[in-house]
Amino acid sequence: MTVELRMLAWSALLGLAQIVLAVLAATAQYGAKWNIGLRDEVQPPLAGVAGRLQRASHNFLETYPFFIAGVLIADAVNQHGSMIVFGAQLYFWARLAYLPIYAAGIKIARTIAWLLATLGILLIYFALL
Repeated sequence: MTVELRMLAWSALLGLAQIVLAVLAATAQYGAKWNIGLRDEVQPPLAGVAGRLQRASHNFLETYPFFIAGVLIADAVNQHGSMIVFGAQLYFWARLAYLPIYAAGIKIARTIAWLLATLGILLIYFALL
């Protein structure tokens, strides 16, 4: 398995972990009855860490499809150069750092982590094009 595909697999696990953490935090705020129910009732917005974990999860899901596409295109055309490898690694590690930084509410570092992850995606596409 290539490094890029390995980063893709680790990123998928990271995305799943973010969903689980966001649900656990929401359950702590709304209660177990909400979690096992149909969730038809309108709830107030999640606050604090629970809200940040939910937003981090959504943010991950906004960028992940572009990462998937880039890595799979690179693999399909058998391009595995250093820029693609570095871009894939940068995306994963920056997204991994993004989660605890955002959960802790560290504003500027969160933005930097997001920018680095996005740069990782862009490096993959620059290498492909």
